[in-house]
Amino acid sequence: MKNLENLQKLLGYEFKNTKLLNEALTHKSTKLPYSNERLEFLGDAVMDLIVGEYLFKKFSKTNEGDMSKLRAALVNEKSFANMARHLQIGESIHLSTAEANNGGREKASLLSDAFEAVMGAVYLEAGLDKVREIAVRLLEICYPKIDFSHLVKDYKTALQEITQASLGTTPTYELVRSFGPDHKKEFEIALLLNDKEISRAIANSKKEAQQMAAKIALEKMKK
Repeated sequence: MKNLENLQKLLGYEFKNTKLLNEALTHKSTKLPYSNERLEFLGDAVMDLIVGEYLFKKFSKTNEGDMSKLRAALVNEKSFANMARHLQIGESIHLSTAEANNGGREKASLLSDAFEAVMGAVYLEAGLDKVREIAVRLLEICYPKIDFSHLVKDYKTALQEITQASLGTTPTYELVRSFGPDHKKEFEIALLLNDKEISRAIANSKKEAQQMAAKIALEKMKK
């Protein structure tokens, strides 16, 4: 109970229906009749809208392509997990004993999902304006410098420039597999140079997985 009180204090919002908050914090591993997956689905859509609106208003002269890159840098597992850590959500997630012993409270995927679910729960109980107020405050706390140079790192372009100059070739990216439910698909991408696999990465979109694979390849080349 104390953890829930602390979470609501950090969130800046007190739930009238604590059952809704508990559902948002319940991982499927508990095998209870309910979990946070539906609220996570809703929260993901709400956060996508809020961040898109925020960037639209903040960057009046930025084109659609660059705003999409900024949004992708903020609406993802890593970013949401970061905001979840600020809220200390990990302390309040309901997990199976096995998942808890396996470091579940620190897993970025679980933290991100729980954060989305909590945002979905706030939306259901208090509406879009309240979620926007909370989300924007968290964004600006966790990302004090929201701009292209700090958030968007185009590893694919950087890698392509290096390989073209040094090897006379460019990387290719192959989809190894896609898995997971439709609302939370994950993609595994392999990066190849001259038909030789250099790195692999998994992310929530093909583009993000390509960027992560390119980042890994760049790090390997620096060694």
